[in-house]
Amino acid sequence: MTAGRSSKKCPFKAAKVDFIDYKSLQILKQFISQYGRIVPRYYTGVTLQNQKKLSHAIKLAREMALLPYVK
Repeated sequence: MTAGRSSKKCPFKAAKVDFIDYKSLQILKQFISQYGRIVPRYYTGVTLQNQKKLSHAIKLAREMALLPYVK
């Protein structure tokens, strides 16, 4: 029995998503807090590889002015 941790499933791995697009704003908004910060892995259950892709896509969307930097 493991102590305390429940393993969350990666939503991108479950949906078999290979590429996280910076233009899919509805998906990206799920991983941004109400203050405009990127939600960490331990809350969302996203794998490390997908978290890096996700943060890169969010930063690209911010630079293209599709997402705000702060709210």
